[in-house]
Amino acid sequence: MPSTPPNVVLIMTDQQRADHSAREGFPRNTTPALDRLARAGVWFDHAYTPIPICGPARISVLTGRYASAHGVRENHGLRQARYKQDIFATLRGHGYATALVGKNHAHLQPETLDYASLYMHNGGLGPDRTDTERAFDAWLKALRHRVSEEPTPFPVECQAPARIVSQAQAWIDSVTDRPFFLWLSFPEPHNPYQAPEPYYSMFPPETLPPLQTAVDAYCEKGFTWRYLRQIGAAAQPGYEAVIPRARSNYLGMLRLIDDQIARFIGHLEQAGRLENTLLVFMADHGDYVGEYGLMRKGAELPEVLTRVPLSFTGPGIAPVPAPHPAFVSLVDVFPTVCEALGIAAPAGVQGRSLWPLLTGRPYPAEEFVSAYVELGIGGLPYTDADVVDEQPGLAPDHGSFDELNAVTQSGVLRSIRRGDWKLMLDMQGAGQLYDLAADPFELTNLYRDDRYVEIRASLLAELAAWLMRVQDPLPIPPDGYRRKTNVRNWWTAECS
Repeated sequence: MPSTPPNVVLIMTDQQRADHSAREGFPRNTTPALDRLARAGVWFDHAYTPIPICGPARISVLTGRYASAHGVRENHGLRQARYKQDIFATLRGHGYATALVGKNHAHLQPETLDYASLYMHNGGLGPDRTDTERAFDAWLKALRHRVSEEPTPFPVECQAPARIVSQAQAWIDSVTDRPFFLWLSFPEPHNPYQAPEPYYSMFPPETLPPLQTAVDAYCEKGFTWRYLRQIGAAAQPGYEAVIPRARSNYLGMLRLIDDQIARFIGHLEQAGRLENTLLVFMADHGDYVGEYGLMRKGAELPEVLTRVPLSFTGPGIAPVPAPHPAFVSLVDVFPTVCEALGIAAPAGVQGRSLWPLLTGRPYPAEEFVSAYVELGIGGLPYTDADVVDEQPGLAPDHGSFDELNAVTQSGVLRSIRRGDWKLMLDMQGAGQLYDLAADPFELTNLYRDDRYVEIRASLLAELAAWLMRVQDPLPIPPDGYRRKTNVRNWWTAECS
């Protein structure tokens, strides 16, 4: 470990699209502070969530393991995750003070940390709330994850991002005798889609760039897409009509979060701790935000759900203003932090260290030419013939819906992205192939097109290799054979 161990802050948002930032060409200034942070370090525009579901993705970040290995494939049974040691236990074992401020929704048990203050999508969960904060949290809950068509009737200070940053700053100030590891975890811009002034009016619906897909594009994408729209429309009156306001609120919340992150970074700088703090920014997954005529997430593995923002800034990192070309995953965060601190990653970690990529050192380009994503709880996939008298995910009074349900998550789906091409294959052999350069929203399936038979075969072979790669290496028998491993979990030859 370095003589002066750096502090580490994992900043995570929930359901943030990678392409909704000016640095990626989005025509609205939604994340100026995060854009500056990314360009002051290394950022990736081909970073992927291992699975576009909150709980499983977060467990993957904290354990460095894919969902098929840690075993949690839905937002239930989180504490059944399989792993040897997560990032909190690893860093705490090396003398770090540890804290979670914000959304957990993982296997993590707050009592094992030095400090924890928890939030979810209905606000704060702890007893230390003012009357106004409690009133705001009750108002959030009453939205039932829907869209507010009026400005939030509470000040910015009541919003979870503002409260989370204030509590995180106070905790950091209390840690003076050792380095700290903080998970700064914002529950937004996840639904309910709401924003207070001035953010509610910052991106008016009539000024937003047009959506890139038709409002009925979900109709051609398959049964789970149609089912998701069906239960959404049953729960949200005027579903299609409210999408513009949902987009506006979503962008407003992005800017609110960005302002709070800027406040947090400013506090680190004023305290003289920014220079020795590694900042990692990411989102657990994306959001349709109106594309395909949908909101939230749930159906399959489109880029809008699977590609996420990811940046690293801090000591030892060689800044590169342009995006790094490597294809990477959120499972790579844990081993990367370990190498940055001079700590060995625990057994069972499947992610790859990105530290050489962040520090301008040679690396094997072939190691990072593709990204792999999973979805599905197993079992047989539901079809429209199965859903007759009941509607999984839809509340009995049709006042709310859960997009992650037995229908949308049924079966098994795997995806590979390499270059401009994307392949998806389900458990019954149904395939999808897209040329993302010509078809970025995956509307024309080329899987059965004979003109692309060689590309299809190449991607199927790549997917097969990934399926072998993500097999769980645990448990390792204490008297078993010695495994040949790479210290960075790279599978290709290292550069000298």
